[in-house]
Amino acid sequence: MKNHEGNQKFLEKTIKTDHIFQGKIISLEVVHVELPDGQIATREIIRHPGAVCVLALLEDKMLVVEQYRKPLGKSQVEIPAGKLEPGEDPLEAARRELEEETGYHCDELLHICSYYTSPGFADELIHFYVAEHLVKGQVNLDEDEFLECEAITLEEAQQYIAEKRISDAKTIAAVYAWRIYKLTGSF
Repeated sequence: MKNHEGNQKFLEKTIKTDHIFQGKIISLEVVHVELPDGQIATREIIRHPGAVCVLALLEDKMLVVEQYRKPLGKSQVEIPAGKLEPGEDPLEAARRELEEETGYHCDELLHICSYYTSPGFADELIHFYVAEHLVKGQVNLDEDEFLECEAITLEEAQQYIAEKRISDAKTIAAVYAWRIYKLTGSF
């Protein structure tokens, strides 16, 4: 089954859009659509400016940050990440987030891929980077950000997944990308 970006086979034609909420980070729309068979349906869509995440490798460890996540009601261990500012280049955002959250920077970031987090209801696109050859700098957290940075081994990362200390998609994907890298030598 081929399905290319330009394929309009299952196009849902927008009839009307109701703008329900506009926040600092996201907005919510209810979109009324005409389905391919002519029926009418609604779609609840979260609009998000996009984000970046960084698998930061420091020798044989990866840098992670632990922070409280209110929607989950608990602390999470995650790779450095953050949302894009309006008009911001994803590569520059990845550099910014890496340094803000970990205090490290590097000369080169390798773009691995970009992926949608939840295409059934959101348009958030995350740009995934890898950083190696890190140089220690200064942590510079946002004013409403409270977190701790640590360096963990692959085995510790896998244990954190088993313990559900790591349970977000971007960090789990990063751990398995790192594992493949260690086995094959390439991303």
